[in-house]
Amino acid sequence: MSDTQCCENPPTLTSTSVGIGCVAEIGGLKAYITGPPDSKLAVVLVSHVFGYEAPKLRKLADKVASHGFYVVVPDFFYGDPYVPDNPERPIAVWRQSHGTDKGFEDAIRIVSALRSEGVSAIGAAGFCWGAKVVVELGKSDHIQAAVLLHPSRVTVDDIKEVKAPIAVLGAEHDKMSPPELLKQFEEILSAKPEGWSMVGL
Repeated sequence: MSDTQCCENPPTLTSTSVGIGCVAEIGGLKAYITGPPDSKLAVVLVSHVFGYEAPKLRKLADKVASHGFYVVVPDFFYGDPYVPDNPERPIAVWRQSHGTDKGFEDAIRIVSALRSEGVSAIGAAGFCWGAKVVVELGKSDHIQAAVLLHPSRVTVDDIKEVKAPIAVLGAEHDKMSPPELLKQFEEILSAKPEGWSMVGL
């Protein structure tokens, strides 16, 4: 699989589109943080390959925060998001330095930091690249809810291991998570005794 479909419409990153939150450090990573800092409910948004500065991602973080959640959008790429205009560093090369396994390790640090700040429940949502990180979190007790949006590299075996309530949102025309794959996800999740899943286009 490749992430080329995700890279067909890169966001325009501008310094004026920083949202209403702020950038601070949490769990050893820079992150865009928004929402009430005293909230006991947190949401971690794990970006696509374009990183935590994507304007629409920050707007979404602000919207989620407006419902009372403390929202954290970490810089899992350490200031090195994918840049599609760089012909010397195609997505396959970029991915070698930015594996989802490292993203998962960093996400655990974020979750631990939130717990140490008194957060009692944590949800996570991942977009494309970030969906794989979130599904890994959902296999453990690190988070209480998971959302995968246009998931990339998420497998049937991943879904079988998920413990957290999960929503999987795909697109009608999606090479990375086509409707037939989402249907398999739905069948697996609906068979779980907990009965807490949603898969949609």
